[in-house]
Amino acid sequence: MARQTPYTAHPPAPPPRGPRGAGDVLRALLAALALAALLIALPVALVHFVGWPLPDSPPSLSTLRQPITPATFVDVLAVVVWLAWAQFTACVLVEVKAAVSGVGLPARVPGAGPSQLMARQLIAAVLLLGASAASLAPSLSSLAPGDAAPRRAPLTATAPQDPAAQRKQPGPSPEADRQRGTESRPGGTRGVAAVAPRPGVRATKFYRVQPPEGRHHDSLWEIARRHLGDGRRYQEIYELNKDRPQPDGSRLSLASLIRPGWIVEMPADAHGGDVVEMPGEAPGTGPGVRKQIAAYAETGAVHPTADGGPEARREDPRPPADHAASPASPSPAAGEHAVEVHGAPVAGLPEALLAAPLLAAGLLTALGRRRRAALWDAAARAVRPVRHRMPVPEGPATDAHDALLAGADPEAVRDLDRALRGLTRTLTATGRTLPAVYAAWLTPDALHLQLADEAGPPPEPWERGQDQLFWCLERAAVPRLSRDEETAAPYPGLVSLGTLDGARLLLNLEAVPGLVTLTGAPAARTAVLSSLAAELATNGWSDRMTVTLVGFGAGLPALAPTRLRHLPDTAALLESLEAETGHRRRALAAAGHDSVLTGRTGRARHAQSAPHLVLLAAEPSPDEARRLAALAADSGRLGIGYLLATATADVPGATWQLEITPEGRLIAPLFGLDLAAQQLPDAQHAAVVALFASATPTDDGPGPTAPALAVDLTGPTPPAVYARIIGPYRITGLDAPEAERGALLREALALLLLHREGVHPRVLAAALWPRGVTPDVHDALVTRLRAWLGSDPDGGPRLTTDATGRLVLAPSVVSDWDVLQNLHHQATTGRGAHDPAVRERFLTDALALARGPLLADRPEGRYAWLAHEIAEAQLRFLLIESALDLAAHHRAHDRPQSAATALEAALAAAPGDERLWHELLRTAHATGDVERLEAVVRRLLDHHAPPRALPPQTRALLDELAPAWHARAAN
Repeated sequence: MARQTPYTAHPPAPPPRGPRGAGDVLRALLAALALAALLIALPVALVHFVGWPLPDSPPSLSTLRQPITPATFVDVLAVVVWLAWAQFTACVLVEVKAAVSGVGLPARVPGAGPSQLMARQLIAAVLLLGASAASLAPSLSSLAPGDAAPRRAPLTATAPQDPAAQRKQPGPSPEADRQRGTESRPGGTRGVAAVAPRPGVRATKFYRVQPPEGRHHDSLWEIARRHLGDGRRYQEIYELNKDRPQPDGSRLSLASLIRPGWIVEMPADAHGGDVVEMPGEAPGTGPGVRKQIAAYAETGAVHPTADGGPEARREDPRPPADHAASPASPSPAAGEHAVEVHGAPVAGLPEALLAAPLLAAGLLTALGRRRRAALWDAAARAVRPVRHRMPVPEGPATDAHDALLAGADPEAVRDLDRALRGLTRTLTATGRTLPAVYAAWLTPDALHLQLADEAGPPPEPWERGQDQLFWCLERAAVPRLSRDEETAAPYPGLVSLGTLDGARLLLNLEAVPGLVTLTGAPAARTAVLSSLAAELATNGWSDRMTVTLVGFGAGLPALAPTRLRHLPDTAALLESLEAETGHRRRALAAAGHDSVLTGRTGRARHAQSAPHLVLLAAEPSPDEARRLAALAADSGRLGIGYLLATATADVPGATWQLEITPEGRLIAPLFGLDLAAQQLPDAQHAAVVALFASATPTDDGPGPTAPALAVDLTGPTPPAVYARIIGPYRITGLDAPEAERGALLREALALLLLHREGVHPRVLAAALWPRGVTPDVHDALVTRLRAWLGSDPDGGPRLTTDATGRLVLAPSVVSDWDVLQNLHHQATTGRGAHDPAVRERFLTDALALARGPLLADRPEGRYAWLAHEIAEAQLRFLLIESALDLAAHHRAHDRPQSAATALEAALAAAPGDERLWHELLRTAHATGDVERLEAVVRRLLDHHAPPRALPPQTRALLDELAPAWHARAAN
């Protein structure tokens, strides 16, 4: 597939806002009067009533000794007023320039914080009624075009068609609206889903995408709004043109990504522009353009005719396989994408987590870290017996965990992280600083960064996007960084807001020049804030960060106690933020940096470069709102970002305004944003917090947790199917599956063996096909898996479905992992707890199962789901505990050789555990065999090469047992 260099990396604009109310008009008039009074009336009054305030001749010493008269006092005051007027005038000019250009942040007038803030608010009020309103938020307005931008006359051509098809068709019925996901209501529908092509309308016209005019760019929404009368019909244009080859060899794969010079086919009721009967007769076009339109018309496929039936105009010249292989076709909305990617049933799983792949991946990674840390923390406490089993989630927590497993996209997180860190490394190597980034669009194929200001040519392998403010990197070209090349995370404040047609928008809260406000229903606002907080706390593309939650999310700090903190109200926040803002200003000045981004490149990383993001759900008082606005005025360069969820958008210092609609759309009319919002509603919020709160071994319960499946290989009825998954994967009791499908069947069985509680079909589909699968393929695999496993002698199937719809293995299907857990349980809390001989036998049998790591011979590229499993850590844990207990038992009975054998078996599976090395050193020393001790020391030093990597406790033990180890290390 040809490389695509997208033209617009933004979603279509929403419908134009209706007429402004009387309050808006009055506010604009008052602001205009205030500006006129301050800029014109004030100097005129000074000239008329005071005159020239300065003396006519240079002052002398005698002047200083003269008494101060009322006239002198008035002249001094007049000078002060003139200086204040000049400063305010400069602020107005700076803000007007920024509003008109729409590029970058407004320049800061020295010492004019309050004056510049007042000028910004007055200019904003005056321009609110004009077409330049979107430019009040610098550069972000180019995420979607403005409505009133001057444009060249578009080129629209008509291809030959049946005259009967040109008759005007009746408008869509309410039923047709419902089928398209819309609803007929007065005043139109806001934030509706993409609509399907209207029945009875043939696509026969063509439009050539125009180059940008100023800040404004062409988009499918804007084309539909101008030529079809409704921007929401952009999906019709997309469906007519997706995956068709463009003149430059690329294809339209996302509705939000088009580029100048492309040709798009239009529905027959398109109007406006230079409409002609034949593509070759389009006036004002050269022969090359006419040839391109005619050639593009030849690539058209089947379209509906006036009677609703298909008309085979021209078949697509590409083979059907190309359609199946297209990575972005189809491009559903966020919720549909989550369901369609893995294709399996989703009953019982929360859609909010399924539709948030970056959030889900971060939560899973953080949850795994928490569980592993809790596991080893329990071992460090040396309480016998140590509980190794994690509590199995129940109720909503189970569904939430399954949704995380099914919805996570770790590859996207990895690509985003490597792309951003690679950009830092490349810019540092060339002596350049990081550009300020307002937003990023992550698509299945590429990452698009939107810069706050032009930053020169992008470094390779990055390319220029739609204009000089966009840098683009295809995901296939993301650099692979080694550990030596790891560098600081450049944009840790990026966080997902929502999706449009498979493209995910991440806003850089750290770079926002002022406050971001979020309006809407209280529950929806909190759901958005909770999603932002959870992703910021656990994402994989940031290092250090502080996220302060105000007025919501008291339980969320459990996700990341070192990152998240909760405050009850705004008053508690302002005191600490005012001090921190002043400290950051002084620290940047002392370091000679103009922003925190400067401190993230080069070898010297600035101490204050970690971002601090503030998410507020508590309504501030008027005084608190003014203090917040003053803090946010300079927050962008300091690395402090503010997002305020409020009932009204009329907040001082609010630069960007977002709204969450009842339909779950996140919109910003001034910026042309209309997304499927990413949310974490209260139910999923509580379930996720419960998962993290329970991520600890059950050390303090009434007793140890028994294994999920009781296994006794010595009993009268051995298992019908026995799978060895510790070490190389081997299965006995089943016929070998057919070679073509064997790998998938074996992997599915391994996943089920590690989850005796059952696996949701959606989780199984996501594990086996991380890039997506259709329901028929998934269902066929489950059918084959049932047939392969077969039935027990009593006729019961070995693969069943429980009441919750999860796939569960019968007790007759057993793995060595089940056996290991049972042996350890029997040795520590069962029959071996009070009988040393029985205990020794159970522990010896357990260590005999240590044949290597879990699924040691798994093929490369498969079993990626193991990264989210705790079983690998639990396996090492059980083998280490069994070896330590058995070695202590043998040493107590003066059998050091047997103790060493037990420790060696565990070291083969966990060579990095220091406790095993310590016990092996003690055991070798207890034998009195100097050569044996020296051999263990050599192995230990080789494992920890260079010797300075030895932990302090290991050094101390070597000094005690083998003082000559330093000489060996030197050799």
